[in-house]
Amino acid sequence: MKECDSYDSCKRRRIIRRIIYAIVLFIILILLAILIVWLVLRPTKPQFYLQDARVLGFNLSAPNLLSSTIQITISSRNPNERVGIYYDRLDIYAAYKNQQITPAYSIPGLYQGHKDIDVWSPYLSGSFIPIAPYLCTSLTQDEANGFLFLYVKIDGRLRWKVGSWTSDHYHIFVDCPAFLTFDNRATGPVIRFQQMSKCSVDV
Repeated sequence: MKECDSYDSCKRRRIIRRIIYAIVLFIILILLAILIVWLVLRPTKPQFYLQDARVLGFNLSAPNLLSSTIQITISSRNPNERVGIYYDRLDIYAAYKNQQITPAYSIPGLYQGHKDIDVWSPYLSGSFIPIAPYLCTSLTQDEANGFLFLYVKIDGRLRWKVGSWTSDHYHIFVDCPAFLTFDNRATGPVIRFQQMSKCSVDV
């Protein structure tokens, strides 16, 4: 059985095959070039540090409601020499035993250049936030023991920038441990932040 009915038909098929092969080869070369550039630049995920935390208010009320005001100081560093970072969205909130205990504070979008460092000091504040009953018991026990272990979390989206090229959006999740101690010798209970902590970062 013949592959083609005529010479012109065979010629058209050869041309079409060559066009398809050329398009596929072009796409492969583009993807390979992007991969090589990516490997050469080796973009490293940003680094976050929780530098300070001041608990200005922390009150449990029945039934299972928590009111708190926490001022934090958190820094972000771009360790890359050739890759910039667009933070399109960063939402910061406090959590206790994996439950969010403050509304999220949104940091306006910004661009972080090569080796740049940015510092934010937002207030994380929430009034009468419902929490699980077992968390009330746990918080009461922690206060009696003189310590409090919270997490400051950041949920957001970023893009990488290399020259004039900008990547698609990537999800970023940051987890910062905050170990605090109660000092009940003062007029009222004071909660002190112990030391700067490095945050885990997932991109």
